[in-house]
Amino acid sequence: MSKTILIVDDEEDIRTILEYNLKKEGYKTYLAKNGLEALESANHNTPDLILLDVMMPEMDGMEVCEIMRKNAQFNNTLICFLTARNEDYSQVAGLEVGADDYISKPIKIRILVSKIKAMLRRSETAITNDFISDLQIHRDKYLVVKNGEQIHLPKKEFDLLSLLMSNPNSVFTREIIMEKVWGNDIVVGDRTIDVHIRKLRLKLGDEYIKTIKGVGYKFLPESE
Repeated sequence: MSKTILIVDDEEDIRTILEYNLKKEGYKTYLAKNGLEALESANHNTPDLILLDVMMPEMDGMEVCEIMRKNAQFNNTLICFLTARNEDYSQVAGLEVGADDYISKPIKIRILVSKIKAMLRRSETAITNDFISDLQIHRDKYLVVKNGEQIHLPKKEFDLLSLLMSNPNSVFTREIIMEKVWGNDIVVGDRTIDVHIRKLRLKLGDEYIKTIKGVGYKFLPESE
């Protein structure tokens, strides 16, 4: 079955170009010209990936992403921002609301297609579940349970926690985290990892993830 992609941008030319090129790659596409249309389309179609413009009328991309990340229906949906704003704060803000990645305008089609393929490929990893102390991770359901309470995480946060929990007490370097969670063909900085670690700690508690200064992070099955 072909993967589905929702293209959200208020510029018709961009929607048309992206739709044409993604259909050539075998993807099924849906279109929306603003945030409200994006939410309506996503609710009906539950796309595998959303290309989401940041600056739009009606409702901007940040707000759309934040709303979707609170809905368990979209736990498996990847979100990639399209933005003409190259400032560092804009990129960090996108990660804060649950985006998986971003690409800057003007869009280079070959780079965009390569990034989409990499994101979708990494989302199709083998499914196993871990049960450690009072924290359980159900990879088949994209669900984390702490003391019997369900916690729904955006995909990149889930992937990061899943990686750390796959080998408790082992240190994962920043380089390994970047490779396994974001992929070698996607350039992310240390701040990207830090943002996701901080958000995991806010949701799960500080006791699970330990910082190894200058190296990376490890998951603690028991408090040290």
